[in-house]
Amino acid sequence: MITKIQVARLDDIDRLGSRTVRVEDKEVAIFRLSDGSIHAIENRCPHKGGKLSEGMVCGSAVHCPLHDWKINLHSGRVQEPDHGEVTVYETEVDEATGAIYLSL
Repeated sequence: MITKIQVARLDDIDRLGSRTVRVEDKEVAIFRLSDGSIHAIENRCPHKGGKLSEGMVCGSAVHCPLHDWKINLHSGRVQEPDHGEVTVYETEVDEATGAIYLSL
């Protein structure tokens, strides 16, 4: 069963910015890309646990602030030659209200 919960509003996140939310026992990083799209991933690099919400967004990827691992915000996969993956969460934005929802 999929549950949608409101986690933020568009006004809360600048373009190329991020926010973190705790959902159940997970910390989730929510990113707003330059095109305005919203993406959410687990806020923990698979390498050394760096907070991805503190990384730099470039295109559709975030660079881990600890060791510059590049993680794709669409798939959650780490770019080669590094390897690993983080959980990606489906997002939905209510255009009328600006509410951002996460699907669990």
